[in-house]
Amino acid sequence: MAYRKTPAELRRLDAAREHLVTCATTVVSEVGWSQASVTAVAHAAGISAGSVYQHFPSKSALAVEVFRRAAQREVDVLAEVLDGPGDPVQRLAGGIRTFVRRALENRGLAYALLAAPVDAAVVAERLAFRRRYRELWAEVVHEGMAEGLLPAQNGEVTAAALTGAIGEILVVPLSTPDEDGTEGLLAQLTATALRCAGAPPGTPHP
Repeated sequence: MAYRKTPAELRRLDAAREHLVTCATTVVSEVGWSQASVTAVAHAAGISAGSVYQHFPSKSALAVEVFRRAAQREVDVLAEVLDGPGDPVQRLAGGIRTFVRRALENRGLAYALLAAPVDAAVVAERLAFRRRYRELWAEVVHEGMAEGLLPAQNGEVTAAALTGAIGEILVVPLSTPDEDGTEGLLAQLTATALRCAGAPPGTPHP
């Protein structure tokens, strides 16, 4: 009969895996993907490099898990804002400000998620999450059109433009920290996004 792990052993393994992913996320935030070696992650987690492979078959698999979890948290936060109170244009503005503020509060991780060079497996995850962002932006743009707050347009094209523009505009600020410029960047990026979606000039936003 094959050995089966006890519930207590499975809980310990799950806890160890969670700890490893948390430590790997911190390392990526601090030094980027290229420097987040298995050895560096293992050191941060307080385990041997060999122990990392008990949970992930390769560095790439660990990187995918780190990316997937971190990106999913941002998608979930954005979805909550876009589904929250206010009209569609207010929620669009609020979503942009929330996404940008969170990125600027954790620049290292945000840069890793949005722009840093990664291996092919993580590139595939990045593309998948960009599609999720586009879907979220498209939904609120369509709501804005339905309520007469935004002009008729191709919501999917606008959503793709928003996804690309926000990421591109953030690349330099994320790689060159400037805490004093945060509010100005938030205001400028929000105004740019609202113009992209066709919101009337002077539309108030959070």
